[in-house]
Amino acid sequence: MKKLKQIIQDVKTLIAEDKPDDLNSMLWQLICYPPKMPLRLQQEQLLNEAEQFSVTVNDPYFTHQTLNINGFKWGNGQRKVLITHGWGSKALDFAEMITALKENTDLQIVAFDAPACGSSGGELSNLLLFVNAAKAIVAEAGTPDIVIGHSFGAMANVVALTELHIVPSLLISITPFILLKENFVKSMTAVGVPPEAQERFMQDFNARYGVSPSYYDMNDLYTFNTQLNHWLAYDEQDMVLPHKYLEHFLSAHPSIKTKNYNGAGHERIIKSTELIGDVVTKVNEVL
Repeated sequence: MKKLKQIIQDVKTLIAEDKPDDLNSMLWQLICYPPKMPLRLQQEQLLNEAEQFSVTVNDPYFTHQTLNINGFKWGNGQRKVLITHGWGSKALDFAEMITALKENTDLQIVAFDAPACGSSGGELSNLLLFVNAAKAIVAEAGTPDIVIGHSFGAMANVVALTELHIVPSLLISITPFILLKENFVKSMTAVGVPPEAQERFMQDFNARYGVSPSYYDMNDLYTFNTQLNHWLAYDEQDMVLPHKYLEHFLSAHPSIKTKNYNGAGHERIIKSTELIGDVVTKVNEVL
């Protein structure tokens, strides 16, 4: 978190000093730097129980190098569960859920630290790196029967599964990102970035990636048909995921089953005992 605080301070300084070129460069840091938190004792203990492995992904966006991505497996069951964490998070932030799921000996649970997150390589990341890491993990660990994603990871799962032509027996999305551009705007507005600087960043994004940030919209990315068993958990009071975005998405996909965990919080929801109990139930129903 110390580095993120410094980035925010640098952004504010460059705004005050009216240095648009330097500000635009620093905005890439603001948007693409996922803060890291150290492992807690429970997480370290669960990590020691895991079979650890690694895969590589190419990073053509920031380091222009190959990044090592660290993955973790628990259990030897025939049915695979893939877990994809959110922005500024890591695999072991799902410690409570993994602990509950691994009681089922029919399962093998696979999780990973996305690029620039947790123990994996890189300092800056984006949705495409998350997606490519998920695809590399699947190539190494095998096709998942059940896929669980939180926040940014839930959006990455949708893209990765679509590109891999995988339809899991169960897809679980927990407080998923819906509109990437709007999240960018919110992050920049929160630290006082003026509209003209925000627009310049969006244009720079388009120039670098060949698409506008608005391209990454779950309403367009989601192409699964009604046969997919998709369960979505959300918090109506979520300050990160505005409920109006989610309502619009769900109205277009009425086959997605949902549950509101009111007041659970965008980050804290994955530790909710109620949610974890429901996830275990949903997983057991498809075995």
